[in-house]
Amino acid sequence: MAITIFNQSIAASYSGKTTSTSLFKKLVTWSDGQQKNRFLWLGIALSAHGCIITPLTVMAILLAGTNMFLFVLAIVAMGASLVTNLAALPTRITIPVFILSTLIDIAIIFSCVFMGLDIAKTYI
Repeated sequence: MAITIFNQSIAASYSGKTTSTSLFKKLVTWSDGQQKNRFLWLGIALSAHGCIITPLTVMAILLAGTNMFLFVLAIVAMGASLVTNLAALPTRITIPVFILSTLIDIAIIFSCVFMGLDIAKTYI
């Protein structure tokens, strides 16, 4: 007759915590996988910023009274996206910079809306 011994032990180092990955880390990992679509992201970033987002932001700044700080901030946001794409940096850098610069432009537009948009302010 065979004897079976069952040794049941629980590791003392178990803390019960689960590790979670941050949203930024997930974004960078996803962006790194988009390297094969680098030219698509270059086109999206340049055309979205140059033709849609930055002109809308500058228009909102002009209608809110031409705040020079907001104007420079909008141009810097556009420049950051432009420089990272023209420098041919990997997508793990260009996509988060594009998203950050888009969020900056959206914040500028919201601040201009809260300051009040008025066509008469463009002539002052």
